[in-house]
Amino acid sequence: MNDVVTISNFSKSFGELQVLKDISLSVRRGEVVSIIGPSGSGKSTLLRCAAMLETADSGDLSYGDISVMQNGVYAPKENLKNARNRFGLVFQNFNLFPHYSVLKNIIDAPVCVQKRKKKEITAEAMELLKKMGLEDRADAYPCQLSGGQQQRVSIVRALAMKPDILFFDEPTSALDPELTGEILRVIRQLAEEKMTMVIVTHEINFAKNVSDRIIFMADGVIVEQGPAAELVDNPANERTKAFLANIGRDSD
Repeated sequence: MNDVVTISNFSKSFGELQVLKDISLSVRRGEVVSIIGPSGSGKSTLLRCAAMLETADSGDLSYGDISVMQNGVYAPKENLKNARNRFGLVFQNFNLFPHYSVLKNIIDAPVCVQKRKKKEITAEAMELLKKMGLEDRADAYPCQLSGGQQQRVSIVRALAMKPDILFFDEPTSALDPELTGEILRVIRQLAEEKMTMVIVTHEINFAKNVSDRIIFMADGVIVEQGPAAELVDNPANERTKAFLANIGRDSD
């Protein structure tokens, strides 16, 4: 079984508003999938349900051989705990602990949650920081970093858990254009290293260049999906065409 995550018939409502309507998708190992679409289309909610930050109302969710939810019923806590070790999540607003140093932000979960040796994970964390050009910032606090540096630290924190898949929720939306390029380069490098990723993004050209597949969502449904370049350059659905025409493609 080569699917890292499988979602079937996901639905989610907030009160009267149905945000996800019978969504199904799976992501293969090594695949990079970008999700695009207008605000309010359900992209971030889908990611939050996949990461168990929100509970879906119905459907199935599994990470490889670990079942998280079947027919809208969540598995026992032990399953959920094991499944959480399979993915990492990078938020748009970094979500670093302000009172922890950069290094402590990174090693805290692997040591406390995964019960790995502090010495071993510290060495790995320093390697990852070096890869991100942040080896000299290990003792700094989040408030002493630029937005781009904070986002790179949050990516390192996610990678330190050794996940099978990384979820990115609009990873550049809180950054100015100069810092956006910095983060997109990091994600591009991870894609070249065959990291499995799902990226919710409004950077259309970036999605086209870095993704294997793009999913276009609108009004809580998957309207269209396909190979990245094909979907951006040659969309089949009128709704997709209209969205791409309106958004412009000046980002990279």
